[in-house]
Amino acid sequence: MQSEEQPKSRGRSALRELVETILFTLLIYFLVRFFLFENYKVVGNSMAPTLENGQFLVVNKLGYRLGEPQRGDIVVFEDPRDPERKLIKRVIGLPGEVVEIKQGGVYINDQKLNEPYTNGPGRYSVPATPIPAGQYYVLGDNRSNSSDSHSWGTLSGESIVGKAWLSYWPPHLWGIVPHEVYASIP
Repeated sequence: MQSEEQPKSRGRSALRELVETILFTLLIYFLVRFFLFENYKVVGNSMAPTLENGQFLVVNKLGYRLGEPQRGDIVVFEDPRDPERKLIKRVIGLPGEVVEIKQGGVYINDQKLNEPYTNGPGRYSVPATPIPAGQYYVLGDNRSNSSDSHSWGTLSGESIVGKAWLSYWPPHLWGIVPHEVYASIP
């Protein structure tokens, strides 16, 4: 009798371990997917030349729970005009600053911003715009082909999903997403 029950017991034990492993794997997946990281596909050319249409990225969602976005960060956020849609742009202006665009040149608190990552200045001007607390000014790197803060205003920090972190497709673009680092502007 003992020899017949041991195989049944081992079979149940193995099945239980398999179910527990699957449940634990799913739990980790959902924790990572919904709280730490998210994948994002670049749609359009508004971030060219930095990012390409069709490029796939991993977005770090945890970073801004621990700190604030910085100038030069490339962020994914909910479109202020359609929260179901997500966009990707570069943070240019921070809360408390004044952004002005003169013939495509970006000025923060009356100081011209050096922007080596763009494909050239935009073909527009924007009057001095104070950025309220909790808001950010974001622009696409392809200035003349981007719907961004120059057309719809500042972005609420609460709409920011996370910071673009890693490119994983196509293979020739594998690597860390390049973010510009700026010294503080008075």
